[in-house]
Amino acid sequence: PDPARLAEGLIDGIRQTGLHVLPWERTSRQFCARVAFLRAAEGAEDWPDLSDDALLARLEDWLLPWLGGLKSLAQLKKVPLAEALKSLLPWPMQQRLEMAAPTHFEVPTGSRIALDYTGDGEAPVLAVRVQELFGCTTHPAIAGGRVPLVVHLLSPARRPLQITRDLPGFWTTSYPAVRAEMRGRYPRHPWPEDPVAAAPTRRARPRG
Repeated sequence: PDPARLAEGLIDGIRQTGLHVLPWERTSRQFCARVAFLRAAEGAEDWPDLSDDALLARLEDWLLPWLGGLKSLAQLKKVPLAEALKSLLPWPMQQRLEMAAPTHFEVPTGSRIALDYTGDGEAPVLAVRVQELFGCTTHPAIAGGRVPLVVHLLSPARRPLQITRDLPGFWTTSYPAVRAEMRGRYPRHPWPEDPVAAAPTRRARPRG
């Protein structure tokens, strides 16, 4: 069969079946969510619509060039979906995306922690152990400091302790109660009285 007609048939099949037949991975979903975040934060005129409906409507524009040699929906797992989606942004916009909506956020310990843009909120989520934010006097933010992250503060066992959009406020209001409860549960980990003056850490004290 004519390869061009095969590709067109695959496009029709995807449109009828849905985008779930494509090889979605976390990075691809995060890419669309990051663009959607900036589309909401900076304006629809600056960023393309990468919602499922919009992607289905534009399959010929962004996916068709990647279907060469494929003959069935089952073979769509070979499509480099992340690259195909990235092709929707010109190079300058890809650079802006990396600057304004990064995939990771560096906390005071130097850890680069992946951000989650796929939640229902307007801001991405930073899930980090509370000890790694000791000494931090400003709330973590992206997009040039304009958008505060939703910070999920975790215990040493990575269980949620509190969700905050105001880290300095957490230190002065909620942290003393968290410290009182967690000191006995995780005695090898630091729980200083003054977290703003303490050094951030990823480590626990050695046993004994």
